[in-house]
Amino acid sequence: MSAASAGPRPSVLCVTDLAYEARGRRYCDEDIFLTSRLREVFDVALCHPRDAAALLDGFDAVVVRNSGPVLHYQEAYDAFRVRAREAGVRVYNTLDGRADMAGKQYLVDLSRAGFPVIPTVDRAQDLGLLPRAESYVVKPKLGADSVGLRFTKEPELRGEEDGTLLVQPRIDFRYEVSFYFVDQDFQYALNAPRPDQRWVLEPYAPSAGDLEFARRFVEWNTLSHGIQRVDACRTREGELLLVELEDLNPYLSLDRVPEAAREAFVARTRESVRELLA
Repeated sequence: MSAASAGPRPSVLCVTDLAYEARGRRYCDEDIFLTSRLREVFDVALCHPRDAAALLDGFDAVVVRNSGPVLHYQEAYDAFRVRAREAGVRVYNTLDGRADMAGKQYLVDLSRAGFPVIPTVDRAQDLGLLPRAESYVVKPKLGADSVGLRFTKEPELRGEEDGTLLVQPRIDFRYEVSFYFVDQDFQYALNAPRPDQRWVLEPYAPSAGDLEFARRFVEWNTLSHGIQRVDACRTREGELLLVELEDLNPYLSLDRVPEAAREAFVARTRESVRELLA
């Protein structure tokens, strides 16, 4: 008998790397908390991302949480996506997102389309399109957690890097702010008042314009169900620019959120998973 048929409650496999050490964040604490709250309405088991493909058949849904940068286990992640689609297993976040889930090509596409994002190119022939800056950021399209990131005085791409790396001007910003959504519903916002302390976050009360900015990217994305984090920076001139649209396994900083907002987020997430299963 499979886990899915053992009882009336839906069964959920939560994919997480409890041992992953992230700078300034406690991945394990967040997932221990969140899975404990999912367990109130689902039968829950946890597994490492490298084991997900082999285990997913016994569950009604797979919830991907703080599983760490995919580039550390790219082959296992690709196998997981293939196996989930073949088996018809519901995955949360759904596998139809087109932001970080698919790499960072979307930053180039959004930049070309005139969206309010940090100007981004991935081809040597387009380096001249970038605005002048004191320095530039070069990073992998499939990167995460600053892996492979470097700073340069001039925008540059070496021959073998053409099309595989992103180049952006290094923005002099006042602070970073993140907006958290479940499906299309805004949940809360947090900001990092000090640019040099990205993960020292405080509750943030977004203006109507801030929310309009964030919703524009959530609506652009094709994610059917899941949690999204819209990361932005506030320039010296007051403009918000997109830094990243995280739709794969966004860290939620739930320990920085007031209790009422945290409880509302948990309730909405459980409802979203139920909707996926329906």
